[in-house]
Amino acid sequence: MPRGTVPVGSSPHPVDEVLPPGRMVAFGLQHVLSMYAGIIAVPLVLASAIGLQPDQIVRIVNASFFMCGVATLIQTIGFPGFGARLPIVQGTTFAALASMILIGQQYGLPAIYGSVIAAGIFTVIVAPFFSRLLRFFPPVVAGTVITVIGVSLMPVAIRWAGGGNPAAETFGAPVNLGLAALTLLFVLLVTRFSRGFWGRIAVLLGLVFGTAAAALFGQASFATVGTAAAVGFTPPFFFGTPTFLLVPILSMVLVMLVVMVETTADLLAIGEITERPVTAQVVADGLRADGLSTALGGVFNVFPFTAFAQNVGLVRFTGVKSRFVVATAGVILLLLGFFPKLGALVASIPLPVLGGAGLVLFGTVAAAGIQILSRVNMADTRNLTIVAVSIALGVIPATVPTLYEKLPSWAGLFLESGITAAALSATVLNILFNIVSTGSERRSSTADVAAHAPELGDIH
Repeated sequence: MPRGTVPVGSSPHPVDEVLPPGRMVAFGLQHVLSMYAGIIAVPLVLASAIGLQPDQIVRIVNASFFMCGVATLIQTIGFPGFGARLPIVQGTTFAALASMILIGQQYGLPAIYGSVIAAGIFTVIVAPFFSRLLRFFPPVVAGTVITVIGVSLMPVAIRWAGGGNPAAETFGAPVNLGLAALTLLFVLLVTRFSRGFWGRIAVLLGLVFGTAAAALFGQASFATVGTAAAVGFTPPFFFGTPTFLLVPILSMVLVMLVVMVETTADLLAIGEITERPVTAQVVADGLRADGLSTALGGVFNVFPFTAFAQNVGLVRFTGVKSRFVVATAGVILLLLGFFPKLGALVASIPLPVLGGAGLVLFGTVAAAGIQILSRVNMADTRNLTIVAVSIALGVIPATVPTLYEKLPSWAGLFLESGITAAALSATVLNILFNIVSTGSERRSSTADVAAHAPELGDIH
């Protein structure tokens, strides 16, 4: 039976549940508001680094909203061979930022987009082979990586709560911290005292409440909404015909290998949360969706895509597991790409407000990882060592971000992302301690590795 279908006479899996339209829109909007800052951050940082003009930045931001919507629909709805068909929101990845800045400074935007297209095609080709590595992601590895994903995101929420830029004079101002605390408190109160639908949109209500409070205190500006165009779209190849150069392509291919590790971890996390087993076939389809979206992104003037971990946390926090809710978020994102005023309205949410909500969302990702680790036999020193060392390496970039500055750039690609460092460490140590040392894959006494190692012969 094709994946995602429901036998006649049986209830659909929560992942395949279709909710009433009003709830779908509300839950979908909640996903969009929870991740919009991540969408616009990459183009803003890149634009600043390579000297783009304001009108060019607006074009890339609009294109980013549009393509995030397309990528999310590919991942959630999918078609044969593409899409994990899980509640995964796709966004532009920070892993590619350093490489794109170097490419842009030396070769220009067309070379960035050429390398993105080539790397996306590469990802589509190697996805089924990469998915065969799923057997090296048992619970001790998956739980560790998911925990580090949540821990690595926490500093982002903290910076948002302070105002965004630690170098700014207003960073950490009482009004910023107050708005973050007020938003967090509101989310907690709604979660504690509301049931059903209202409790599940606690984050959305918190963002609306926090923004309204910020406006009352003069901390929210909607000026950009008035100046933004009512309708607009960035056409393909707006910045010129892509150029395909060997060095930029190799650099971006290396980035996509890192992205595949992170996406695999996010797929395992959402599989645990939704209680739908993530097989090698699901991983292959999910990675192919990443690759296709990335290649299309190069055509439509945006950058590589990956699963957004903050939305994984939102699925866990709300308990709403329907992929069609996330597909609705994809439609909203797509529409934002056509209506710049709507995008400007979303972008008017103050960062401290988003930070207050982010503390809840990112913390729930870490909690999901801890829940997986609770099923691992920690009395076994080997498992304990894998978790301890990998988490230690994973938190370094967030706590001491300058530690690896003097290393070669290729080393920084693997070490400056805590998620990637933890994933590589946990995978290698698990092979060393639990596979090579015994001559075969040793089953944990509390978690069956086979749950993450399905039959591999049906990968396309």
